[in-house]
Amino acid sequence: MRTYFAVIIATFFLGGNSLFGQTTEKKSDSGYIFTTVKKLPATSVKNQFRSSTCWSYSTISFLESELLRMGKDTFDLSDMFPVHKAYPEKAAMFVRFNGKHNFGPGGAAHDVINMIRKYGITPESVYSGQVIDEVNPVHGEMDAVLEADVDAVIKNPNKKLTPVWLEGFNGLLNAYLGAIPEKFTYKGMEYTPQTFADALGLKLDDYVEITSYTHHPFYSKFIIEIPDNWILDEVYNVTMDDMIHIIDYSIMNGYTVAWGADVSEKGFSWKNGVAIVPDKNATEIAGTDKDRWSKMSDTEKDKLLYKFDKIVPEKEITQEMRQKEFDNYQTTDDHGLHITGIANDQHGDKYYIVKNSWGTEGNPYNGYIYVSEAYVKLKTMDLMVNKNAIPEEIRKKLGL
Repeated sequence: MRTYFAVIIATFFLGGNSLFGQTTEKKSDSGYIFTTVKKLPATSVKNQFRSSTCWSYSTISFLESELLRMGKDTFDLSDMFPVHKAYPEKAAMFVRFNGKHNFGPGGAAHDVINMIRKYGITPESVYSGQVIDEVNPVHGEMDAVLEADVDAVIKNPNKKLTPVWLEGFNGLLNAYLGAIPEKFTYKGMEYTPQTFADALGLKLDDYVEITSYTHHPFYSKFIIEIPDNWILDEVYNVTMDDMIHIIDYSIMNGYTVAWGADVSEKGFSWKNGVAIVPDKNATEIAGTDKDRWSKMSDTEKDKLLYKFDKIVPEKEITQEMRQKEFDNYQTTDDHGLHITGIANDQHGDKYYIVKNSWGTEGNPYNGYIYVSEAYVKLKTMDLMVNKNAIPEEIRKKLGL
């Protein structure tokens, strides 16, 4: 996933907790008023800035919430550790495929799990990946240089690959991100990245990915066909309704969700803190009568639909619509985010509270965004959950 996204509301819960935990959010120039149904603990909002590493930021945030759920300390884990460890593996696979494979800075939630399983993890304070005079990541030059390096290896000007090309690649990574320490001290204890990961107590095999597409059988696993699945990992396939049921059940039972989604849509508004799927065929929108609405062009309709000054009708999303958007490249693997709660608007319609990794500037909810159920149904690429947060009847179908 390559983009970003988010939403903030109160930290108290409804659903099993005191009614005094209910909170309401309203932006002064927005027609949307949100009331919290359930909001789960999450760590502070980070800023991936000018890097395509949302997949790491969102999954690290998800794991930090998992640690909070488990009663552990509040951890700030390194977002760049998985990035540094994944890049050489991408390079090796790219070269083995003779350049006929995806290579780049993008990734998926399973990359973080795989890198922690193989190499461990560090706190952010131990490894930030920042070696130049920048507050936040700026990776444009690094990504271009690394791509040029593997391209040169594949061209093979020596007519035979040297045994040190990957060592040279790692040298470039260390120059741009810094070398990962073999040992470090954290809160008075000495660790390696692996022993620190072990000490966290995360059960990495508990984390599974879910999607919903009809070109593979439901309740089976398949390799999801998206460019950033460079490692060719499998996801579980369920119906769209079961996908939503899994998200809702997880949140209401104290488990957050790592969310891979397409955010390159007009209905995704960072500055308004709202993501929706307006129905262009709906009538009487924003005070417009049916006759006038029917004569409007799509551009004129868009000006009303995407003002976010009034709640507008949304499309009824079907399984067929999801599939068509995926097949036609209208849903792409843009961005990784972190679903931390559920809210309702003033009409009682459901929205998800989503933490983004774009910092907090230019957003009314301190780095979070409210995403409608319709948007999640249509634009979810995949999601990661703790398998213990999946309803029992669905787990049985999946063999979990």
